[in-house]
Amino acid sequence: MILVDDVGGLLPAINHSPWNGLTLADYVMPFFLFIVGVSLGLTYKKVSCRVTATRKAILRALKLLILGLFLQGGFFHGLKNLTYGIDIEQMRLMGILQRIAIAYLVAALCEIWLKGDDHATSQLALLRKYQFQWLAASVLVVIYVSLLYGLYVPSWQYQIPDSTSFSEPKILSVKCGVRGDTGPACNVVGMIDRKILGIQHLYRKPVFVRTKQCSINSPDYGPLPSDAPTWCQAPFEPEGLLSSVMAAVTCLVGLYYGHIIVHFKDHIDRIRLWLIPSSAFLILGLALDIFGMHIIKALYTFSYMCVTAGAAGFLFAGIYLLVDIYGYRRMTSVLEWMGKHALIIYILAACNIIPIIIHGFYWKQPQNNILSLIGIGR
Repeated sequence: MILVDDVGGLLPAINHSPWNGLTLADYVMPFFLFIVGVSLGLTYKKVSCRVTATRKAILRALKLLILGLFLQGGFFHGLKNLTYGIDIEQMRLMGILQRIAIAYLVAALCEIWLKGDDHATSQLALLRKYQFQWLAASVLVVIYVSLLYGLYVPSWQYQIPDSTSFSEPKILSVKCGVRGDTGPACNVVGMIDRKILGIQHLYRKPVFVRTKQCSINSPDYGPLPSDAPTWCQAPFEPEGLLSSVMAAVTCLVGLYYGHIIVHFKDHIDRIRLWLIPSSAFLILGLALDIFGMHIIKALYTFSYMCVTAGAAGFLFAGIYLLVDIYGYRRMTSVLEWMGKHALIIYILAACNIIPIIIHGFYWKQPQNNILSLIGIGR
């Protein structure tokens, strides 16, 4: 994500997809949620007190939520503007760490409370032991799909500041009146966030501003075309409430892969039990995309969840084969260090903490700083 944030605009292949489809960057979030689920399978393989474990899980989730609000709520305004502080009425409420907190808490509670006491010695016994977790995942999928394609989305409007005068903000109307739309303007994911969170608390630089309808430089950012639709300047939350429901399912899928580590010690059994569901998820996701349930990261569609979970399973099995079976550990030592300190690295680098600190030191003029000299933050 650090690479995407810094050079994604120069290399569209590693930037997020403007809407439909997948790029390399679109795999990062589900891969992280997947490995969170794997780790939970190891963390809670033996729970001495469910109440104590639940309390700790809730406390950890709250810490992530608060940290996310602080880092992504708008407190830091960017590299060029070194002021800080945020109007609470305009504060962004959701974000990456908030999504991780929600998915983590759902998966942790399922692992603490929804599993049998017997030890699984076969694939069937494994499914039986964790059958209520699979039921919970299925319920989440049904809720998401039912709401996404079943709820009616009425027309709506929003305000943008008028940059040409000191008059009242300009009001733009978006015509909808549809069901089952998965485009940027009239989807249920955005509607729920506008109704519950409030449009003033949503992300103000959504990914769809790089679509052909909204940018003459698509798939990069650019000026609006003359015939740009009214929704191009609207806020949209890519880590919204409904889409986080499906993100939690990715975490539950990773939890299953962690269960395989706990209950099966043979390398061949582990690889086999990982590759079978990975293949199924990948095929199902691609098939759903072909038949109309498109792969859209911003909505975290079911097809997107399937494809990315399947890809995560293949990558996980591949790394396991390389490191744990063939013993190539030296080449992964840097990745291992990054994995152990992922949160602090994300906070310092991807959230611009280090660049903001460095940018604060300059020679005579604010523009004479280290980052500007190397082309960052201009």
